[in-house]
Amino acid sequence: MDLWTYAVPMTDRDRLLEMLDRVHDGDAWHGPSVMSIVRGVADSDAEARPLEAAHTIGEIARHIVGWRDEVRERLPGKVPALPACGDWPGPPAGGWKATLAELDRSHRQLREAIVALPEERWDALVGPSRDAGLGTGVSVAVMLHGIIQHDAYHAGQMALLKKALG
Repeated sequence: MDLWTYAVPMTDRDRLLEMLDRVHDGDAWHGPSVMSIVRGVADSDAEARPLEAAHTIGEIARHIVGWRDEVRERLPGKVPALPACGDWPGPPAGGWKATLAELDRSHRQLREAIVALPEERWDALVGPSRDAGLGTGVSVAVMLHGIIQHDAYHAGQMALLKKALG
């Protein structure tokens, strides 16, 4: 059952998980989901640069994975930092197929971490002060909404790159 179609009482956690699922591989309100955009992208197209000054689809996908992982690791209280793999990691040994698998893995693990997140952590402050680039100085709840917005933003970039590739 589609929870947005039917009037079903939902908790804030339920709503957040619904948005997370939709932006990853669902019927997203903003447009195509991350996975609907990257499905069917050829290995060579994933690293192609149709716009000289822009990141590639593969770079953006790996950036999404890195930040999802960083946010997941922050949920139990890890000190905020750039993603362990870097902000814009290079291609993995397994190429585009491995990146696609990492997109699904990062979504699944972030979702599981949100489900397990104790209620008292939702209002906890992430980091000691506001740093927009690092996503700190906000509550855990705001950070979780932020990672969804981050995915939607980059989904739009990948959609434009895919169109530019023809």
